[in-house]
Amino acid sequence: MDKATEHMGQLEDSPGKAGQQEQSPGEVDKAEPLGQPAHSKDELPQSHTLQWETLGRQFVEYEQVAPFLIPEEQQRRLMDFLPLFLKAWEQSAGVIVFPNIQLLASEVSKLLTKEIKKNLNGKPAEEARLALEQLLQQKGEVEDGCLLLKSVYLLSQTDVRTLWNIIGSGLPAALMQCLYLFFTFPPKKTSDDGETSENQTQTQEMLVKIMLNMYREEQGVEELLAADKLQSLIIATASLWDQCNRSWKVPTGRVLRTISKAQTRNSILYLQAVDCIKIAIQNLFKLADTLPACDVCEAVSIILCFVKDSYPISSVLLTEFENNDGYQLLLKVLLRCEGLQQNEGDPYLNEILDMLTCLTTCGKTELKVSGNIVHPQLPHFDFERTRSSGMTVKNLQAFQVLQSIFQKSNDQHLCGRILGAIGTIWAWNMVNFFLLEWTLQPINKFTDIIHFKPHPVQVQFFRLVESIVLDLSYIPHEILKKVQYLIKENVVPICTLTALRCLLSMTKKDPLFSDIFRDSGLLGLLLALLRKQAKILRKSAGTQLPAPEEGTEKELNAVMLKMVAALTLGSVRNTVVLKDYGMVPYIKIFLDDECYRSATLSILEQLSVINYEEYMSIVIGALCSSTQGELNLKLDLLKSLLRILESPKSHSAFRTCSGFNGLLSLLSDMEGALQDPPSGLWAAVGQNRIMELVFYTLQGITAALHLDPVNSDFFQRNSLFEKMAEDLGSLGCFWTQREWQNPLSLEKKRTFAEFLDAAFCSSEPFPAWLKNCIWILNFLDHMVKGTLHLESYFTEIKPEVGEPSRDDQEGPEAQEEHPVAFKRLVNKLPASAYRLWENPEEKWEMRDCVIVHPGAVCVMVRLLPKLYKEGHSQLSQEIQCAVADHIQSLVKSEKSRQVMCGSGLLSTIIASCQDAFHNESHPLHLPLTRVFEKLASQSIEPDVLRQFLWLGRPSSIPSRPSTNRTKVLSCQESDSSEAALNEGSKGITVDNKTALQTVVPLSTSPWLSKGSALALQTAMSLISMTSPRNFQLCSTSLAPSFVEFDMSMEGYGCLYLPTLATVMGPGAEQSVSGGIGMGTRMFPPSSGLTLSCWFLVSKFGVVHNSHPVRFLTVIRHMARTEQEFVCFSISFSPQDHSLVISTEEVEFQPLDIMEPEGEVLNPSLFPGQVQFGCGKLLVTGQWHHLTVTVAKEAKKSCIVSAYINGQTLGSAKMRYLQPLPGSYISMEPSSFVDVYGYIATPRVWKQKSSLTWRLGPTYLFEEAISVETMEVINKLGPRYCSNFQAVQLQVSRFR
Repeated sequence: MDKATEHMGQLEDSPGKAGQQEQSPGEVDKAEPLGQPAHSKDELPQSHTLQWETLGRQFVEYEQVAPFLIPEEQQRRLMDFLPLFLKAWEQSAGVIVFPNIQLLASEVSKLLTKEIKKNLNGKPAEEARLALEQLLQQKGEVEDGCLLLKSVYLLSQTDVRTLWNIIGSGLPAALMQCLYLFFTFPPKKTSDDGETSENQTQTQEMLVKIMLNMYREEQGVEELLAADKLQSLIIATASLWDQCNRSWKVPTGRVLRTISKAQTRNSILYLQAVDCIKIAIQNLFKLADTLPACDVCEAVSIILCFVKDSYPISSVLLTEFENNDGYQLLLKVLLRCEGLQQNEGDPYLNEILDMLTCLTTCGKTELKVSGNIVHPQLPHFDFERTRSSGMTVKNLQAFQVLQSIFQKSNDQHLCGRILGAIGTIWAWNMVNFFLLEWTLQPINKFTDIIHFKPHPVQVQFFRLVESIVLDLSYIPHEILKKVQYLIKENVVPICTLTALRCLLSMTKKDPLFSDIFRDSGLLGLLLALLRKQAKILRKSAGTQLPAPEEGTEKELNAVMLKMVAALTLGSVRNTVVLKDYGMVPYIKIFLDDECYRSATLSILEQLSVINYEEYMSIVIGALCSSTQGELNLKLDLLKSLLRILESPKSHSAFRTCSGFNGLLSLLSDMEGALQDPPSGLWAAVGQNRIMELVFYTLQGITAALHLDPVNSDFFQRNSLFEKMAEDLGSLGCFWTQREWQNPLSLEKKRTFAEFLDAAFCSSEPFPAWLKNCIWILNFLDHMVKGTLHLESYFTEIKPEVGEPSRDDQEGPEAQEEHPVAFKRLVNKLPASAYRLWENPEEKWEMRDCVIVHPGAVCVMVRLLPKLYKEGHSQLSQEIQCAVADHIQSLVKSEKSRQVMCGSGLLSTIIASCQDAFHNESHPLHLPLTRVFEKLASQSIEPDVLRQFLWLGRPSSIPSRPSTNRTKVLSCQESDSSEAALNEGSKGITVDNKTALQTVVPLSTSPWLSKGSALALQTAMSLISMTSPRNFQLCSTSLAPSFVEFDMSMEGYGCLYLPTLATVMGPGAEQSVSGGIGMGTRMFPPSSGLTLSCWFLVSKFGVVHNSHPVRFLTVIRHMARTEQEFVCFSISFSPQDHSLVISTEEVEFQPLDIMEPEGEVLNPSLFPGQVQFGCGKLLVTGQWHHLTVTVAKEAKKSCIVSAYINGQTLGSAKMRYLQPLPGSYISMEPSSFVDVYGYIATPRVWKQKSSLTWRLGPTYLFEEAISVETMEVINKLGPRYCSNFQAVQLQVSRFR
């Protein structure tokens, strides 16, 4: 094979060539060569350029002499030139630089056409085919025919103009006749078939490629019509497909499909005139019963191509196809494809179905159907919006073929292709669904027979039904009714399961389906089926009866439960239906099986919306009755319980249903579960799973206590924290024996946060018992702060997709490792990150931890002595000291000490840590003593103080003389006393400080007994307890009684003044009264008013989150009206350090909808708001006295004056309070106005901030007091709390 033929495949795949072959005649001038990169001499070596120039001169010479030569001489000279042309093409790598290429193509094509006709004339068909083979095939020496064919093959791939010259030579008709002979007459078998097969393949490829290039052009098709050769080949494919040359089937199909795509109006009229489609259909009907199905499909697809491709130009071939039972032929052929393997005949079957799908849009008139929309529909459904510009169905006959095939066939592949075609039609234009469903009703009818189809077809069908809702946003009520009937009959369980999954997906789409499926009876049907299955489960659990069969039946039960869960989700009405059906006892039965549990819990959670008590009793009862091995059940129940406890309304039901005792019983049942090595049933459970159960149990308790003072009081009052400590201590990782080794001296001390990081975030080896103890203490620490139950924790501990399931992690080999989820929790929230604020500007303001659940600190103290393990004495004492120091850090602030004193931490320390108090060399002695002293300085019960004083003092041992004690006290010092004094007494000089620093430690004094050392320590502690913790000026050393407002937790907090005055109309009922004393109080006061208060600001909010200090807000409201108005307010703005006083009438409403400033209801000549700069008079951490006087003048105005600590901030004239609220100028006789107020921030103005301030004694006078009176109040100080009736003696004594 020469290089021209070898390079043929490369030319076929050339991108440039493919692009040029599809250009229209109007673009000829822009056409580039098809078969080579360019006609540029610059791209060729000089030798190749000279070669092409030589050939060009030779061809010019041939042109000049050709008219004077006889035909035989012309042919000889041209045939001599062609080898040179092919050789030049080979040497230049396919680049042709030949100026007269069009003329060369014309001459060569004419000569090839002439040779073909010469070999055909006067010969029978068989002889003619043999003659053509000899002409075109290479046998030994290069024949003229083969040389001509190769030349035309190369020239046909150059450019469009050259191709037109080839077409004009008459070659299209000649080659069509060759193709007809090669296709129709198969060759006889000879002995040299193997030798000639390669030559035949080369010839076939060149012939087919030439024809494809020519027949892509309309001129090529027109040439065929002139020679009347096309009809013969088309009819031959329809009648002789079983007798034809098999090697020419595929090439013939390729050529005819190319002709089909290039049809013109003339070619269509020609095919109609010769009844080509009619004859082909008649012949195919005869072959349809005898030929194999794949062969029939191949022949039919060729005829169908001409019908489909001709329709955009003319519909005559489609009409002829329809009038001659073409659709019946398609139906017959396609039904014969049943049982074929998926790949057998697949290309042609798919081609027929694709063309048939396209034919559904071929029609002259649009289908007109009346809108038959059944309501209700989804809110965003709009039928008019479905009318898009895509293709619409106009040919119902073609679609009926698809519909009939699906109805008559059960073949999986065939039915699947039909459903895919329907989905394609819907995708073209959404309105096609309605056009088909309101005429032929395919989906409606398919629903009746879908259970007969293979399961993959069922799945595909219900996905198609589901897409009606998901993609079209339309609810097909009639179809859904039939699907529901299919579920009710349950003829084929696997089909019922698939249908139910379809409805489940729809239900999750929109809550409207919850109402639709309830009204249609589906909810009742599912409940009845579930009741039946629950009874079977209950019987099989109590006896040896077999449970429902595994597989489809069990999966069907699970999907029914999911469906009921979806229908009740967010639908109180459906939940009531479930309860009225008496299904709650039956739903509980499904909890035991893990595959049903998730949906069952979801149903029960919806039940809690209407009855929290019933839900709590079920879940807590299931928790308490679960066995030790049902760990997954407990975890799932706890997670469900946590979701419900997010609602504050559930907390009361949790308490009344013994929820706290139920959760603590889980801890009790886990006694010894974390011991090392594990024993009993716990040996088969990984310790990571046990720790997970502990975690969720503590989370549940924390969630139930969160922001619920009743539950917190219940838990504290019933000593449940003590029960929790006892249960946690019995888990097996804590030391339970009383005796343990003597204390050791610690060379290094690590903090609790460092222990957490070292245990779980580093490679340092830690024993399993210590890891477990640290985890539990970490849980308790987050419980102290009220963060253990937060949602972020729930999401963090869920395993990721790539992680092994919890069941895979179980077993003894997993006991030494904690789950990755817990490690991720530490990485997400490191133990050292205890600050609430993420903004760096705010972190310094929240150094002191807020104690939310102080009882958890008591639990940590009770567990503190149990942090011990034989063989790990050093490590045990180190972690004990770390926890003790951490507890000490929790009680740094005065607020934390107040909270911890109220929770009984002092008595817990005395009861749990007596050994540490008895032994001054004990590592816990000093930190616990410091904690005790800090708390006792705040508050201590007499019995606790008595126990502390008698620690280590048997009643038989008399007390030492007081002189000795005094002497020891004057020369000895305990570390705790020094620390306490240094902490609270910075700036205070102590006379004996130098002497105290040179004393001998108590433990090294040989003349002191152990009892005397403890007595000394007790005395030093008493001094620390009774010493002031903060030293300020004498006049402010003792703080007054106060109320503290902390905006960091919830963003609001206030004192509510329910009634300040009541303005009554003449006809108002006398039962309505307000104010203080008898009768009513007028408002606003006729002479003015005064606010006097003591306050202390602990922390201001940062600049970007400024929260004002609201000293007073007065609000009034007229009866029988909705609006409330703020009429008077005094506040401090930390943004500009100014005091703001306002008498503007502003509607009382949330901050986000308040009217913009400057919009005043009743404009006036005087301002309604004034500001006084405070400068540096306001200092955090100090008590200040604020006085604001409002003195009324004659003309609806007043003089406002403000003072801080007796210093005048300013005075200004402003508008006085108007008589009635809002824009009212009169009041009905029977109406009244009630006036009330707030101090600090009400909930409606909620705004989280780091602002914390305290309010001391506050007075509101019904007059403007004088400056002298204000000075007297200021001198009385913040601790004065009386009625100012006899203050002279107190003032003189003060002076």
